[in-house]
Amino acid sequence: MPASVLIVEDERKIRDLLRASLEHEGFSVLSTESGAEAIALARTARPDLVLLDLRLPDIPGEEVAREIRASAPTAIMMLTAKTEIADRIRGLELGADDYVTKPFSPREVVLRVHSILRRTRALDGEEEPASYADRELVIDERQHQITAHGVPVELTATEWRLLTTLAAAPRRVFSRYELINRIRGYEFDGYERTVDSHVRNLRHKIEREPRSPVLIETVIGIGYRLAATRDTAPSPGAPAG
Repeated sequence: MPASVLIVEDERKIRDLLRASLEHEGFSVLSTESGAEAIALARTARPDLVLLDLRLPDIPGEEVAREIRASAPTAIMMLTAKTEIADRIRGLELGADDYVTKPFSPREVVLRVHSILRRTRALDGEEEPASYADRELVIDERQHQITAHGVPVELTATEWRLLTTLAAAPRRVFSRYELINRIRGYEFDGYERTVDSHVRNLRHKIEREPRSPVLIETVIGIGYRLAATRDTAPSPGAPAG
């Protein structure tokens, strides 16, 4: 599954630039300008890494870092205009895995994100495609391919991002707001229930067989979840079947 990054930055141009650069590299991205919302998203979405600006409009970035560190084992890269050595040391003492000062190159940030995640999650270690519901659904991230009931399925970019988001945490309920944030961006001006139409289209493609199991389940009043659990890979040397 793609690694997820939460961008916490009050300058919209920087958010948009970082988001575009990270999504181009295949990351799943959430973004916000609010420290309070960042803390909430870190607890619920549990991103693999947080890009955190220290100067936020509501809560100091240092406090956000403390709260995130206390609630989830998430890597943190701090973004700041502060250049004093003492400020950098303080950031690292608060638990930051890296520290980048503004202005910075988006490419440098992306490379540093890759480096941190290789250390913390072995990002490239998963070789086999992920499968669910006894291989009724197969997601091949490397080849960017979906197979449902043994048949290749063509998805739009939005449907792909929606499905891989749900599949990253089977059985976990994602709210419509969180899904719209992930698949369209925090600044998307559409209504949250726009995601319903994408779910309908996705279901039509991956649950089209008459006897197909339900793969995407509606949780009334909240959102959606992938109903199927991920298949357990056979142990080395075990017979296939």
